[in-house]
Amino acid sequence: MIALGRELAARGHEVVLQTWEKWRPFVEAEGMRFDRAPEYAVFPTSPALKPYQAAVRAAEETVPLIRELDPHAVVADILTLAAALAAGMERRPWATLVPHVLPTGEPGWPLYSTGARLPRTAVGRRFWRLFEPLAMRGALQGREELNEARRRVGLPPFEHVHGGTSRELALIATFPQLEYPRERWEPWMKVTGPLFWEQPYGDVEPPPGDDPLVLIAPSTSQDPEQRMLRAALAGLADEPVRVLASTNRQDAEERRLPVPANARLVDWLSYSRTMPLCDAVVCHAGHGTVARGLSCGVPLVACPAAGDMGENTARVAWAGVGVGLPRRLTSPRGVRLAVRKLLADPAYRERAQEIAHWSAEHDGAACAADELERFVSLS
Repeated sequence: MIALGRELAARGHEVVLQTWEKWRPFVEAEGMRFDRAPEYAVFPTSPALKPYQAAVRAAEETVPLIRELDPHAVVADILTLAAALAAGMERRPWATLVPHVLPTGEPGWPLYSTGARLPRTAVGRRFWRLFEPLAMRGALQGREELNEARRRVGLPPFEHVHGGTSRELALIATFPQLEYPRERWEPWMKVTGPLFWEQPYGDVEPPPGDDPLVLIAPSTSQDPEQRMLRAALAGLADEPVRVLASTNRQDAEERRLPVPANARLVDWLSYSRTMPLCDAVVCHAGHGTVARGLSCGVPLVACPAAGDMGENTARVAWAGVGVGLPRRLTSPRGVRLAVRKLLADPAYRERAQEIAHWSAEHDGAACAADELERFVSLS
């Protein structure tokens, strides 16, 4: 969102970004106006509002901002339902930003986020069709809950499922090379390429030498015990590689982690500055890390922890730009063998470099801004 807002502000548009207070200095530094989003405790925190209850309350609190700003369009993150509801309440054009691969599949595809690869045979497709009634049951329940929230704010119900994604415009901020081939892309679906932004940070020196440089890039929100980081440091200790690893500011774990002679451990670093120097990235496969690594032409060892990381890992393996390492195999030996495989086969880097060349020619933020300007002009 900051990347898109920065691009729009640079084009002379007035942009207000409503988000959590901790992002205020970054939003304002990029030339936007900051507005503090309503924050509520939701399930499973106790006491808490249910997610759709929180969305209704936040939508009602967002309406005054929309009336004051009088925007030509409202852009909401796919998980930020309140702004989408508020846009509908005020009859404003509404677009969705999807900051990862499109989560809706097609018949015969694996269930999203299971980590399963796209089937290559008719038998595999028939197998996954067996799970479609289960997936549809969940989608229908989601539609019912969303429509109840819409009723509470005076909006008509949706007939379609996955109503949290706008059918006016969905900006899908991923690489097209990570999207499975679809029989049909709807006109409102626009794959823009990733939208890159990161907190400013200086250079970090890697360990000295000429051996291949491996970056260990854990998630900022998952794996609090740093299982992957520990496994990578131990597994690569005696390998002919240099290791640069980050704790990503998860407590003070770096004080208790044994750091081998070929490694350096820091609490934070800039991916945009560091990844171009790397020969491989070991990560949890959050979409931001995956996209940044591929934009730098670096192949990946993807060790999913939770959320959409399993899906991203499947796409990485399917696209041939990395190796997937399931959680049960995220051990020193598992990481060691995966990195060996990645570095021994130049095809992984070649495919990652192909995506990097595409990325250099397709600015995701510029493409998303173009689509949004076109959308507003037609609204």
